[in-house]
Order: sequence, then C-alpha cells, then structure tokens
Amino acid sequence: MPATPAEEDDFMLRKLLSIASAALIGGVMLAQTADARTLDQIIQAGTIRIGVNPNFPPMSSYGKTNEFEGFDIDVGNKIATALGVKAEFVPTETAQRVPYLVADQIDISLGALTRSAERAKLIDFTVPLHTESMAVLTTDKNKAEKWTDFNSDQFTLVNMRGNWSVDFLKEKLPNAKVLLVETNADTVRAIAQGRGDALIENVDFFLAFTKSYPDIKWRTLNDTIFVNYDAIGVSKGNDGLRQFLNVLLYDLHSSNYVNDTWQKWYGQPMLKPIVANPYF
Repeated sequence: MPATPAEEDDFMLRKLLSIASAALIGGVMLAQTADARTLDQIIQAGTIRIGVNPNFPPMSSYGKTNEFEGFDIDVGNKIATALGVKAEFVPTETAQRVPYLVADQIDISLGALTRSAERAKLIDFTVPLHTESMAVLTTDKNKAEKWTDFNSDQFTLVNMRGNWSVDFLKEKLPNAKVLLVETNADTVRAIAQGRGDALIENVDFFLAFTKSYPDIKWRTLNDTIFVNYDAIGVSKGNDGLRQFLNVLLYDLHSSNYVNDTWQKWYGQPMLKPIVANPYF
C-alpha cells in the first residue's frame, strides 16, 4: 500500500502546515467535518469511496484484468459488505491520502496509513488495521540475531536510493557497507544474488518479493527496531463512521480475517500482528 507510506505523507503534511495559518487550517477542518458524508449518508448512497494506492502491491495495485487487487481491496470489500453498499476504489497516491480526506474526495483511506500526531491534526483514525515493523530481512547465511549485529564492515546492507532509512542506518550502523539500488524489488534481488547481506526496513512490505526466490532460505529477525500501527483514516469528526469501523475491525481481528488475508497476499504472517482489543 514506497519510501515509506508514512514518510512521504508526513512531508506533505509538514509542507501544508508550514504554508497555512492555524486559522486557515481550522477553517478547512470545520468545512471538512460539515462536508464529509456521514455513516447514514454512505448507506443511503449505496457506495463507500475507499482511497487505495494504485502502485503498492500486494497491498493494492491493478491486476492482470486491470482491476484492483490486494490486501486493501479485500478489506475494503469486506467493509462495503458489512455496510450493505458497493466499494468504490479511488486511486490515491501516498501523499494524497490525507488531502483527499480533507477535500471529501474519499470516505476512508487505506494504503498503510500510519497514525501520527501531524496527521491527527487533520484527520481521525480507527483502531489499528495492521502493523508495519522495521526489522531485518536476511538469509540463513547470516547467523545474526539482533539488528545491531549488522554494525560491521563484514556486512553489506541493501536499500533503495532515496529511502529515509538510508540515513537512519548510516547513523545507527555506521560500520556497515551500503549498497543502494533503484527499486524495492531490487533490494530483495540483490540479497538473493549475494550482492548484499540484509535489508533493514519496514520488512512486511518487502516479503512478497521473496517469493520470486524460493531456493533462498529467508530469515526475518524478531528483533524489531520499531513497530508502526496503521489504521483506517476518516474525516475529522466523522465519529459515526469511525465507531462503526472500530466495531467491524474488532470482529475482523477476532475472527482472524485480517491475519489470514495478510498471509494470503504477503505469503507469511504479519511480523507483529494486531491483537483484538474490545476496549476502544
């Protein structure tokens, strides 16, 4: 559902907040609350507009028949079914997620939307839908058990040019060698080919690429650097819709639907699954 989804959107929000006065933002938020479709209006309209990233497989992307497919699409259709309406998937690039909610172009936003204080000034969040964990993806050739074990010149860390994590790792693991490549798929390919030893990133979004190299014995270390909690975004103050989604998400987590759907698309379980919590 990228450099990551969180960082690109945070940049857009910081830019928005730097050029708009507090009064102007307050006015936008008030207008948004008034314009956003309520739960009843969505049901009466018979459709729910769901923002999904068109270039984020297997979270969401156009499939062989030019129709959307992926984890977010299955979840979006599940939400629509629970509402008794049709899902209308709106292509929403990473940096467009919050602005589209503010402008009432979509009713909810998926696309690995990490909760943050900056975003919470402009939109509201449901309880978490899934996590994204910064951890280590490597192979059985490396016996390291902690991410800090890679702070050595005997290891080459692979990353995509321009990713925020490049500077993070240079600061935290200064002794490791670095190989920069052009795409996320290239990072996994470089490790499979032996040109690099490990990827340290939000590894959940990279695991699908490992299926292209079934002969490699991949390892994901349980020693996470941090875990982000990604929720469904809704318009500011749209509490009826948000509360409905919270109740539904509890059911989807309790029934293991979310975890089963994640494994269907990513090929293995979420590194740090969400535990259903009835108190929200």
